[in-house]
Amino acid sequence: MRPLRYAINVTLDGCVHHEAGVAPDEELMRFWTEQMENSDAELYGRVTYEMMREAWKRPDDGVWPDWMDEGEQEFADTLDRAKKYVVSSTLDEVDWNAELVQGDLREAVQRLKEQPGKGLSVGGVALSTALTDLGLIDEYIFVVHPILAGHGPYLFDGLRERVRLEPVDRREFRSGAVAQVYRRVDAAS
Repeated sequence: MRPLRYAINVTLDGCVHHEAGVAPDEELMRFWTEQMENSDAELYGRVTYEMMREAWKRPDDGVWPDWMDEGEQEFADTLDRAKKYVVSSTLDEVDWNAELVQGDLREAVQRLKEQPGKGLSVGGVALSTALTDLGLIDEYIFVVHPILAGHGPYLFDGLRERVRLEPVDRREFRSGAVAQVYRRVDAAS
C-alpha cells in the first residue's frame, strides 16, 4: 500500500494561506520539487486544484512566464506532468492531467492508496483536515517558516480529534524555514 503524505508551508502561528509571506526560495523550490518526484500523484480539493492550475499549468504557447526563475520552472514542469486527482462535488470535469474523485471520500482515497507505487501527496487545507479526520494520512510534512502571519486560514482548523504523531525527519533551510516530517502513530501502537 502506498502512503498518503500531507505537505504544506505553514507560519509559526499556523497560517497556511499561500499569501502569508511564505514564498519558497530556490532551495525550498527544489525541496518541493523533490517531494513531488517522490510521489505518484497529487491529491487536491477543488480550491487547491484551481489555485495550483492557475499558477503552475504550462501556458498554451508552451513558454513559462518571465517571472519564473529556473527553480520555479523545474517545479512547474514537474507539477505540470504529475498525475492529479481532484476531490470535488461541484466540478463536472478537470484537465491538466487530472481525474475527478467522487463518491465516498474514505473509499475513494483508500482505493488510491491500495494501488502500488511510491506514494500520494495531498495539499491544501479542507481536504487534508477531512483526510486526517478519516485517519487516511500516513505522513505529515510541514515546512515551518519564521513568520507570524496574524491571520488564517489555520492548519487543521476544525479537526475533530487529537492525532498522535512521531517525528521521523527534520531539515533546516538557509532561509530559517524548517521541514519537519511526522508519521501518524496508530491507535493500536
